[in-house]
Amino acid sequence: MKCDHCLLEFPARDAVEHECDGKRHAFCCHGCLGVYRLIHEEGLERFYENRQWKEKGIASVLQTGEINLRSFHEHVHETEGRNEIDIYIDGIRCASCVWLNERILTRTPGVVHARINYATHRAKIRWNPAEVGLKTILERIRAVGYSPKPYSESEGIKAQQAESRDLLIRFGTAGFLSSQLMIYSIALYAGYFQGIDAPTKRLLEIIALFLTLPVIFYAGMPFLRASFTGLRHLRFPMDVLITLGALSAFFYSIYQMFVGGEVYFDTAAMIITIILLGRYIEAVSKGKASETIQHLRELSPREARLIAPDDSDAEERRMTSLDAVKRGDLIEVIPGERVPLDGVVIRGRSEVDESLITGESRPVMKEAGADVIGGSMNLYGQLVFEVMRTGHDTVLAGIIRAVEDAQAQKPRIQTLADKVVGIFVPVILLIALMTAGYYYFTGEPLRSALMTGISVLVIACPCSLGLATPLAVLLITSVASSRGVLVRNGQVIENLSRITDVVFDKTGTVTEGRPALREIILLDPSWERSKALAAAAAVEALSEHSVGRAITSAARSLQEALPQVLPSTFKAVPGRGVEAVVDGSEIVVGNQAFMEEKGFRFPAGCSAADEIDTMQSSGETVVFMGRNKTVGALFAITDVPRSEMPNVIAALREFSCSPSIVSGDNVGTTRALAFAIGIDHFIAEALPAQKRNIVMEMQAEGKRVMMVGDGINDAPALTEASVGVAMGRATEIAMESANVVLVRNDLLLLPFLLKLSRRGFAIIRQNIFWAFFYNICAVPLAVAGLLHPIVAAAAMAASSLFVVGNSMRIGRMRKG
Repeated sequence: MKCDHCLLEFPARDAVEHECDGKRHAFCCHGCLGVYRLIHEEGLERFYENRQWKEKGIASVLQTGEINLRSFHEHVHETEGRNEIDIYIDGIRCASCVWLNERILTRTPGVVHARINYATHRAKIRWNPAEVGLKTILERIRAVGYSPKPYSESEGIKAQQAESRDLLIRFGTAGFLSSQLMIYSIALYAGYFQGIDAPTKRLLEIIALFLTLPVIFYAGMPFLRASFTGLRHLRFPMDVLITLGALSAFFYSIYQMFVGGEVYFDTAAMIITIILLGRYIEAVSKGKASETIQHLRELSPREARLIAPDDSDAEERRMTSLDAVKRGDLIEVIPGERVPLDGVVIRGRSEVDESLITGESRPVMKEAGADVIGGSMNLYGQLVFEVMRTGHDTVLAGIIRAVEDAQAQKPRIQTLADKVVGIFVPVILLIALMTAGYYYFTGEPLRSALMTGISVLVIACPCSLGLATPLAVLLITSVASSRGVLVRNGQVIENLSRITDVVFDKTGTVTEGRPALREIILLDPSWERSKALAAAAAVEALSEHSVGRAITSAARSLQEALPQVLPSTFKAVPGRGVEAVVDGSEIVVGNQAFMEEKGFRFPAGCSAADEIDTMQSSGETVVFMGRNKTVGALFAITDVPRSEMPNVIAALREFSCSPSIVSGDNVGTTRALAFAIGIDHFIAEALPAQKRNIVMEMQAEGKRVMMVGDGINDAPALTEASVGVAMGRATEIAMESANVVLVRNDLLLLPFLLKLSRRGFAIIRQNIFWAFFYNICAVPLAVAGLLHPIVAAAAMAASSLFVVGNSMRIGRMRKG
């Protein structure tokens, strides 16, 4: 008997029988019965209609025992309030297996997204941890007969290498046999013109037939399999035209052998050979486009030198796996070693090469307080740093994850092209049939009519449409990441190419992001400068805002002279300031509007209007500090504009992009900074929600807005904009909200990004235009009978190679 689930043959006496919907089913074991019942209960019987398993039996998937969740947890990361994981699903044999797993996952309560890559068996799953746990998700996969495993990059690499190797073997086979076939075909063609005796002709035809068989049914098997699967379910993939063209020429030639006509085995073989050449070049090109990711994966070392105190209060150093390193651990890096994880330098001084991660060509000096990025190379000195991020949270892991996601997504223009292909293929089949019928019924010989119809099938293959966008997206994202620009999804490329306005946040974006406390002005005579600074620093120490860091840095430099105080309560109000209770007193640090909102007043007889106007007119930010409803001190914070800003503004205007500033700072400070860097339009005192509304209003007017920011205040606007760009030192919230991250803090990357996206999207449009134009011109020629099938095959392959070559031009921008 044959198992109704896994197709394994087994003795009838061992059958496990089950009746369902009036039909008797037999299974080889209770495991297969359990899987069948689950699939039936979920209403997913279509799986059995579509599956294309080659081998029999279950591929070691019906496992028992508990799932080892520890091996999966390190691969879980949070995104947009949801948990996400990439896993490898073992046991997938055909597209229906992918369909079944996606359906069973999406029907699991709490799972919001599930997509599986058939080529790599890699599944990306996103779920709400409040509704479902990881264990339940993994058990659902096992319940339908598959084995989930933690995904490792090696699995993806192996799949990509296996695909290229398989294509190379098939192309090599087809190329070798086709070259031999052409020798005999040339002899047949010569015999056609010069004459040939019948026995010799028949011998040459038989040899040609046997040389063609492996080309069609081995080298061309991927096309045959995809075509038959699609047609059986009334879908028309591009491979249908390849298959029908090759098989038509092949079987037509066999027919000609029996009637004494001319054979075209060379046409059938060359169709497959030329298409395989295009597919192999595409696979190799994809591999080259992904080299950046491969290099990044190789940057992170497998071990770290962990510093741990021993019983004698000395420091013990030992090598340990990165999996065992936790946030807060101390790691030592000696010259010539790579930094294993992200952290902050505690002691030591050295230069670090970050070029492969950030694109910064010059070594960067690192000393106490400086951030280090995992994967960068320590050049000269010894560094000891405290680990801040591990696993999926590191900058390097984020870059790899975002680039992979970007390469997997399609711009809208490719989605449109895919829909057109679904209509195009059946239309071409109809045209080919009508063409052959027309020529036959108007008196042409059957042979001539069929050859004309075959030419239509071959010439119309829209392979170039399938190549038009994916390869270009791969190259664009790879070039961007090599220059220190992280593009999160493919759709951003299209949006970037249409940007009309660029809106900058002020502090930390237009400015250097290293504000310094220039002056403290006491308004209350009873206050002391040191105590005021200590109290303000105690409150701002819990804030991520760059202005707060200026106050805490000033306090840290005078640490020995300042009393140590800690707030008992703390609250940050985005766009306003912070408030806390320190030593029983209510302390508020923020802008003037926040002070007025909280009911704080200046001391009696005190007016600081002149001082405030003077500081703001010189571009300084004025921070107010109050205690117990009285404003007692002003902090003058200065932050110089970035040196590259004038060049950035000039370059943006060359791209016809209008720059502007939207800031939560006061009008005077914002105006002074805007004029200093050459920006005419600015909006001051904008709250986070107002920044978002400003972006919405601009886009409602038909503008395409790029928002550039770095703080929590900017997150709503970054999300709302057509393209949100976060600086490399941005807060985690800002980086998660942005479509693009400038890993290297250099705004000159913005003009480069616009140039790359516009050139890249222009190439995508050229590719799609050429693919359509080629078919518009070529199909009528084939219908008119002016193209032989082998010429049609060469022209179709040339179209695909043109698209590949055109896309590869993007790679020249790595150094441009």
